[in-house]
Amino acid sequence: MVRRVAVIGAGVGGLASIKCCLDEGLEPTCFERSEDIGGLWRYTDSMDDGRVSVYRSVITNTSKEMSCFSDFPCPEDFPSFLPHGLLLEYFRMYARHFNLLRHIRFKTTVLSVKKCPDFAASGQWEVVTETDGVRESHVFDAVMVCTGHYQEPYLPLSSFPGINTCFKGQYLHSREYKDVEAFRGKRVLVVGIGNTGGDLSVELSRVAAKVFLSARSSTWVFSRVSNHGFPFDMVSTTRFNQFLDWLLPSALTRRIRFRKFNSWFNHANYGLASTKSSKFKVIVNEELPFCLLSGTIVLKPNVKEFTESSAVFEDGTTEENIDVVLFATGYIFSFPFLEESVRSLFDDNRSLYKCIFPPQLEKPTLAIIGLVQLTGSVMVGTEMQARWVTGTFAGWNKLPPTSTMMADVLKKKPPVKRNPTERENLKMSFISYTDEIASCAGVKPNVLRLLLTDPQLALAIFFGPCTPYQYRLVGRGKWSGARDAILTQWQRTLKPLRTRVVDDSSSSSSSWRWMCLLALPAALTAGFLLSKYHQPGWSLWAGPQL
Repeated sequence: MVRRVAVIGAGVGGLASIKCCLDEGLEPTCFERSEDIGGLWRYTDSMDDGRVSVYRSVITNTSKEMSCFSDFPCPEDFPSFLPHGLLLEYFRMYARHFNLLRHIRFKTTVLSVKKCPDFAASGQWEVVTETDGVRESHVFDAVMVCTGHYQEPYLPLSSFPGINTCFKGQYLHSREYKDVEAFRGKRVLVVGIGNTGGDLSVELSRVAAKVFLSARSSTWVFSRVSNHGFPFDMVSTTRFNQFLDWLLPSALTRRIRFRKFNSWFNHANYGLASTKSSKFKVIVNEELPFCLLSGTIVLKPNVKEFTESSAVFEDGTTEENIDVVLFATGYIFSFPFLEESVRSLFDDNRSLYKCIFPPQLEKPTLAIIGLVQLTGSVMVGTEMQARWVTGTFAGWNKLPPTSTMMADVLKKKPPVKRNPTERENLKMSFISYTDEIASCAGVKPNVLRLLLTDPQLALAIFFGPCTPYQYRLVGRGKWSGARDAILTQWQRTLKPLRTRVVDDSSSSSSSWRWMCLLALPAALTAGFLLSKYHQPGWSLWAGPQL
């Protein structure tokens, strides 16, 4: 019987795990090596402790309504997209509201996590920690690892001949970047065009003499601001769009997707992407197209090699007098505290059952939380993982036999191992994955049933944004405020914009009612088909998460 649970890390996953443990009557103890909560999202100027944190100017890529904890909406006066300081304040509010801080041991490093000698029978773990130079040994019934996937910088220097032998300038990983001051007046080459690479290139272009952005893959760029000014993810991440993905042929959905991206600007004209590309990534950046249009950023292909002061690219062109090379090449995850016999059971998250449980363990008492890439908010997916895991620890949920879990892992595991800069291609549909875990936990909403009992709510769930409150309508952890949170989510989205009110009377509300009435038959059909036939997969409309 699981009772005492070790939670490693007090970031988003750690806070959610503590709260879910308490909801299930478990006794969590969280170990956090720094002095505060927030993990990656707690910005610091210093890198002395080796902790990864966001850069000073970062803003979330997913909106507050799509990223919040499922039973704790963001304050209505918070903007839709949060600077890191506001997001950290939201985490503090959550921790205070549910009294989580008393379960966290700060400035405590986990040195090792090993199976107890009788693990096959007890499933227990020996956890060794260090606080102020003093080591302690603990025994826990279960362990939740919540250190995420932004752990060790991925710096593939061997792929860039000359960078550490010939090149006389400075090179660094984006982890070391905090603000623009160190780059003022310099010629900078940014390698990698993910969300971070795009953001840093734009920011550097305001102070650098010149910024070059090297991209080796096709990249589609979209804005967080969608049609009519609403957050893109709230408009695009819907069950209706998911249904269209399933219903339409893949070639057609691909064409629609590319057409939608090109409706903002022609990506081929900018050298970013072609509709013929078989491999591509999607990033969020409102300013990158204008920077390319104005010449403050110059897009380049992959780097072939470096000389003393220049970069030679695969198309044969050369850029001279490069002062700084900034590698935005992603991260790799590592769990050095796990004993080798356990660590060797998974080489990536796809070796884990549902991206959480090592399937070969004799007892399912180890869970990896937050090691997942989704097309929407990782925060929401992480909380859902924690709810299922703690329900499993408490005995409410049961895992299938090892053979079944292994078969599921092998079925979903990508055939080719990719490096961290290609993880975009490994992202899973936000709705599909979250629904899958919610089904395991018994908390997935039944749209067809709701259409018969609460049509207003059902239509909001099916045609509106797939906000996390949907997973608090039924099952364990049901929240009485979930229905109201869903029906008022647009009000909270618009509230921070109402700082200057203008008179714009329209019949939009009545039009919405008519649309819902006309869409009722389609929703009934779609709900029935999805419940029977839908399989997890890519979402046509969903965008990436930072």
